[in-house]
Amino acid sequence: MKGLATIQDLQKLDVRVGQVLKVEDFPAARKPAYKLYIDFGSLGVKKSSAQITDLYAKEDLVGRQVVAVVNFPPLQVADFLSEVLVLGAVAEGGVVLLKPDRTVPPGTPIA
Repeated sequence: MKGLATIQDLQKLDVRVGQVLKVEDFPAARKPAYKLYIDFGSLGVKKSSAQITDLYAKEDLVGRQVVAVVNFPPLQVADFLSEVLVLGAVAEGGVVLLKPDRTVPPGTPIA
């Protein structure tokens, strides 16, 4: 277990639901990854580098809802600026993406 966090630590994070619009291969990444283009409603379309190639084909991701932290500073990954962190459970075989169990509008905050 990691160190204790406060409710104030959690409240600093802006976690939202987005909908994947486009997926591209990312051959410049050190580890196999995709470039994701995700619609977050009023926040616009944001980009993310995601190491999820073990469990997901590109065509299975388009249209899928994902959960992401949208207020981390952008991170340069090779030649790509990753703007959000898509969340998933680290499991045997790869990362399993988190998603709401019902469809919600892009940009919906996670409480």
